[in-house]
Amino acid sequence: MAFTPKLTYKGKPLVRCGNEIYFGSLADPFVIFMQVITTKQENGMEMADKVHVMLLSTDSSKALPDRVMKQGSKTGLYTALEVGAMWLERALQESSTKKG
Repeated sequence: MAFTPKLTYKGKPLVRCGNEIYFGSLADPFVIFMQVITTKQENGMEMADKVHVMLLSTDSSKALPDRVMKQGSKTGLYTALEVGAMWLERALQESSTKKG
């Protein structure tokens, strides 16, 4: 039975485990990995404050440090998601044009 994500963002799977969030499909050549570094209280709710964003290659033959293609820290989960979505879209477009 194929995995069907319960949560998507811009048509791509979004999976969270604790303070770690994966965005994209592991079947693609790249995914976005986000780690919530700090949180803050807003209106009685705990919100992500600083988020570390990484564009990772899904090529398991590479060592983990070699799989990190791009990284940076952002303030706020929405900003991190937007930046990650932009990086992922560009990386997937570039990899498809290299194949074709």
